[in-house]
Amino acid sequence: MSAEIIDGKAIAAALRQRIAKAVSQLQENHNLTPGLAVVLVGEDAASQVYVRNKGIATKEAGMVSLEFRLPADTSQEALLEKVRELNNDPSVHGILVQFPVPEQISQQAVIDTISPDKDVDGLHPQNAGRLVSGLPALTPCTPTGSVILAKQTLGDLTGKHAVVIGRSNLVGKPVAQLLLNENCTVTMAHSRTKDLAAVCRQADILVAAVGIAEMVQGDWIKPGACVIDVGINRVAGAEAGKTRLVGDVDFAAASALAGYITPVPGGVGPMTIACLLRNTVTAACRLAGLDEIEI
Repeated sequence: MSAEIIDGKAIAAALRQRIAKAVSQLQENHNLTPGLAVVLVGEDAASQVYVRNKGIATKEAGMVSLEFRLPADTSQEALLEKVRELNNDPSVHGILVQFPVPEQISQQAVIDTISPDKDVDGLHPQNAGRLVSGLPALTPCTPTGSVILAKQTLGDLTGKHAVVIGRSNLVGKPVAQLLLNENCTVTMAHSRTKDLAAVCRQADILVAAVGIAEMVQGDWIKPGACVIDVGINRVAGAEAGKTRLVGDVDFAAASALAGYITPVPGGVGPMTIACLLRNTVTAACRLAGLDEIEI
């Protein structure tokens, strides 16, 4: 068996087209243009790339893109004051502070200060609680994108056994809850799980989100399973001084057994920005008291 590659780029591109159509409808029918504000503190090279890509995608969807770049020595209070300013700006519907932030700033304090109604990263405790309670919430982008990929690939997920490796607030916990909401039977595994390989072999859907390069071996995969690899790890390349990106799954070995698998790069990654844009449209509708547009 050779796994079918799940084309995250194509699925994300189709989602972004639907988002652009929704933005156009809001502009034509309600004179409303969703606005996304991104705040970057410091000079982290990877973060600068992410922020630039988010800005490009936001503008391509017809939305307003606002970027605020603060120096690395910005105090926590100064950053929180900027967040509060954006909370009170009616033209801003989504707020994202790019993580990581410098060590003098508490990431949790930032998350807690962002208005839950504009928390397009879906990390505020209020949104996390609403997700667990089955109430409407802005949900984290990477988990949301992962579940979209699984649904696009498999259709109805009801009754499928999903194993999630990783229990972070950013991916593991929310993706498990989203899969539970799709009527999956969900097992959460992590670094302390006994006989992790045996647990993984039970999975109809395996979501790997541990941040360890190629940790998941080929013989951990149930034949025909759908493998969603959330990991992005930079490792040494074949040529001296070169690097390459790999996931948390040994792609070549897993592909021999899996039915479907996401590549790295080109799998989950493109879905993250697309879902950020979708969250911004959703937030704009809710803040304006409008019915949400199905995207």
